[in-house]
Amino acid sequence: MMTLAPARPAPVTKPGITSRAPSAKEGARASAFYRHDLDGLRGIAIALVAVFHVWFGRVSGGVDVFLALSGFFFGGRLLRTAMTPGASLWPVPEVTRLVRRLLPVLVVVLAASAVLTILVQPETRWEAFADQSLASLGYFQNWELANTASDYLRAGEAVSPLQHIWSMSVQGQFYIAFLALIFLSALLFRRVFKKHMRVAFVVLLSALTIASFVYAVVAHNADQATAYYNSFARAWELLLGALVGALVPYVRWPMWLRTTAAVISLAAILACGALIDGVKEFPGPWALVPVGATVLFILSAANRVADPHCDGRIPAPNRLLATAPFVSLGAMAYSLYLWHWPLLIFWLSYSGHAHANFVEGVCVLMLSGVLAWLTTKLIENPLRYRSSTATKSAVPLRTRLGRSTVVLGSVVALLGVALTATSFTWREHVAVERSTGKELPGLSMTGYPGAHAILDQAKVPKLPMRPTVLEAQNDIPQTTEDGCISDFDNVGVINCTYGDKAATRTIALAGGSHAEHWITALDLLGRMHSFKVVTYLKMGCPLTTEQVPLVMGDNRPYPKCHEWNQRVMAKIIADRPDFLFTTATRPWNIKPGDVMPGSYLGIWQTLSDNGIPILAMRDTPWLARSGKPFFAADCLADGGDAISCGVRRSDVLSARNPTLDFVTQFPMLKPLDMSDAVCRKDICRAVEGNVLLYHDAHHISKTYMRTMTEELGRQIGAATGWWVD
Repeated sequence: MMTLAPARPAPVTKPGITSRAPSAKEGARASAFYRHDLDGLRGIAIALVAVFHVWFGRVSGGVDVFLALSGFFFGGRLLRTAMTPGASLWPVPEVTRLVRRLLPVLVVVLAASAVLTILVQPETRWEAFADQSLASLGYFQNWELANTASDYLRAGEAVSPLQHIWSMSVQGQFYIAFLALIFLSALLFRRVFKKHMRVAFVVLLSALTIASFVYAVVAHNADQATAYYNSFARAWELLLGALVGALVPYVRWPMWLRTTAAVISLAAILACGALIDGVKEFPGPWALVPVGATVLFILSAANRVADPHCDGRIPAPNRLLATAPFVSLGAMAYSLYLWHWPLLIFWLSYSGHAHANFVEGVCVLMLSGVLAWLTTKLIENPLRYRSSTATKSAVPLRTRLGRSTVVLGSVVALLGVALTATSFTWREHVAVERSTGKELPGLSMTGYPGAHAILDQAKVPKLPMRPTVLEAQNDIPQTTEDGCISDFDNVGVINCTYGDKAATRTIALAGGSHAEHWITALDLLGRMHSFKVVTYLKMGCPLTTEQVPLVMGDNRPYPKCHEWNQRVMAKIIADRPDFLFTTATRPWNIKPGDVMPGSYLGIWQTLSDNGIPILAMRDTPWLARSGKPFFAADCLADGGDAISCGVRRSDVLSARNPTLDFVTQFPMLKPLDMSDAVCRKDICRAVEGNVLLYHDAHHISKTYMRTMTEELGRQIGAATGWWVD
């Protein structure tokens, strides 16, 4: 890795400057001087990333430092090649170098993580790991996570041991795209601009950087959780580093200003994680702090040799980071980054702890450091620098070392093939297992009474639970399968019709996914009692007058929910259904029990003013421990039972239905309460009548919902007067 430097600077020897020929260990770092201080900065960045992950559960900004440095190093090398007359623009050697540099350690960490996943995590997590392993190997893990973040039904999934590889995927995509961009542009620029090639490249990179930054701001405001992993929203961080690589030879700074810049930039990097909540603020404008500080630090020691007006000294912070401890830490930053996160996640999964204490964190970091040092020394460096492992005079030694690297490379390649094959095999196994879910609608009520085991004390024979822990994920409402619910980005109102589609009586089903999961029972009741059900649904978005709604579970802003609410209320009023069915309560976030939010009252008033009666369903319990959602299927797969994988009723439901307090104020409000169909007097179990209640952390499975149809029909019949059960 090199900075973009003048062609032949005068050879000098200063702290942090290397004028000697690169050693075997340094490989092909063929430059007149080498920025050891930036290796040290990489060491600082990985230390911040690991420490903040382990003890503070925050984003430190260290990853953004990595991205900017990657753009600077990689972009600088490509720009030098592109602007050198006669230099080859054939990309294969560069791609080969990237593969040798990045893949071996990644494969080893993924293979170790696969073994730990099987040993530590329940089998319900194996499919997600297989998907993310393939995504990591294919360098599209960031898009896999972006899709997960935008999927409300997967929002409560446990943190993945491979989640951190999103940044590696962003970098890998950037490397290939930038390689194609620069080399193809160079073919044109060498003919058209000739001596002005540098200006042409600066203009090109500036335009792309600005475009990416503007996109990042827009995407951040629209859907920050998805934008966080978006390659286009992150590209400006790498492009800015590459742009600095093009401009750095022209920087002329007096010593006092360079020292000031180095101190300020290093302080900003160290303080970033404590002062900025990067999980919520990146990749928006606040990401300029770590990225800008990295750029400033690079420039603080730029062109210190080539400038005739410079005395060759470098600022004290740069000299400090060029010392051996920081450089050594930076040298194994890639391996340490890959190891620390899965070790932390597997330990938390094994111990059941929500966070690592001081001693646990120290142990995780120490083990990560040892594994990082070993993989750097034994895997990364031998494969990365195999062409420079010995001098030409030591032919026998070169032969032996060459053979050892071939063996090592072959072992790593076989690990990669085995990991890929295993991932595909497990995904196929899960697909076959879930295919049996087609029989779930026909399960015998005698063998699988579900809610009737609580409501009617039905006998429960000893039969395997259905849906199984692997079937649960796909036991979802028909509306989701039919695309009849607006996703996070869509503010349009989607109407689909269920029940008796020819009926003249209509119930509008409106709100978020907790209104949606009642469609299974409503569809059956509609066909039984001659009414149709028309859907008005949006993921994570109940009917509310709240100006800035939050996504339940992670509390991220959801402005499109407000926009959709304005549209859907106008549509419902225009359609004038006979009744509107929606949820009327939510769980408290700050204390046990449930509540009817004040932001719902305006909805009730608007509907009442327009003569539309409301079937106000009390929300079903959410599974949570220590404020965090958990999946019943995960708990059961990990050895839990119906009771241990459930929740206490008093934790999730108040003693009295909160909706009842508003009946006098809103006479058209018809409270419905199915709590006794999902909870016993003291506990809400994960399994009742051989049926799994939840397909995730808080949505009722379609199979269990069928068993609640009779009781729901009794309550709706009484509320509407359409029939009597």
